[in-house]
Amino acid sequence: MGKTGGRGDFEWVYTDQPHTSRRKEILAKYPQIKSLMGPDPQLKWVVSGMVLTQLLACYLVRDLSWKWIFFWAYAFGGCINHSLTLAIHDISHNVAFGNKLAKWNRWFAMWANLPIGLPYSASFKKYHVDHHRYLGGDQLDVDIPTDLEGWFFCTPARKVLWLFLQPFFYALRPLVVNPKPVGQLEIQNALVQLIVDLIIYYLWGLKPIVYLIAGSILCMGLHPISGHFIAEHYMFLKGHETYSYYGPLNLITFNVGYHMEHHDFPSIPGSKLPQVKEIAAEYYDSLPQHTSWSRVLWDFVFDDSIGPYARIKREYKLNKKE
Repeated sequence: MGKTGGRGDFEWVYTDQPHTSRRKEILAKYPQIKSLMGPDPQLKWVVSGMVLTQLLACYLVRDLSWKWIFFWAYAFGGCINHSLTLAIHDISHNVAFGNKLAKWNRWFAMWANLPIGLPYSASFKKYHVDHHRYLGGDQLDVDIPTDLEGWFFCTPARKVLWLFLQPFFYALRPLVVNPKPVGQLEIQNALVQLIVDLIIYYLWGLKPIVYLIAGSILCMGLHPISGHFIAEHYMFLKGHETYSYYGPLNLITFNVGYHMEHHDFPSIPGSKLPQVKEIAAEYYDSLPQHTSWSRVLWDFVFDDSIGPYARIKREYKLNKKE
């Protein structure tokens, strides 16, 4: 468990991300894919059902012992909360109400945020735009670990710790790598979340709040669903920076596993990404893909060539005002 990882730096490349050119090529060959772009009318109902389920769970856990609070947080509530973070990911692309109702998408993301327990949706939107526009961009894409993470979390034991702490790195890394001013939507997000948390505390006490927040933290850490964090962009094969997963966990994660398709067509809702793969199968079937998120976590921990440094990075030359 003490063996040092094999990578000492990121994989620096000097080419543009592959998604831009592939998108143009696919659209030229299959223009019907444009019809998949736009809002998903079912998303608001699915998300609302999940939010209401968690509010009911808050009532049900109010008198449980602490050991059962944490058990249900990890085994049930955290799975819903992790799925809601992926709903927020979809909503950040305006697929709940469309681009013409952008503010409705932001407010709806705050509704989806409520069971997570901590304000998240507004800040996520702000940084996720950069992740797509500047994939792998040095000091721009905050999905990339810091040098400190790559240097320190290089043994199996340390990588397990890194997986446990992943929610904290995702929350704090933007403040270090690419800090941005706090916006009005983020303030609204925080106020709405605080008010709802206080209402839940007033009605049912502390245990439902712990159930919500602990579930969010635990299930975004060392948990099978969290395999998607590693599966999406960590370089399991040299030169390949985005990977898809087509397994059953897509059913509870808004098809986030269709990640190559998502980066090629970010304006297409997750529910329709399987259709993209079906239409343009020859572009995706031959690309490297994952078959198990649990296996991804295992390989991440025990394969010396994979760790926080196993990411492709590139430099983007931006205008000062950009």
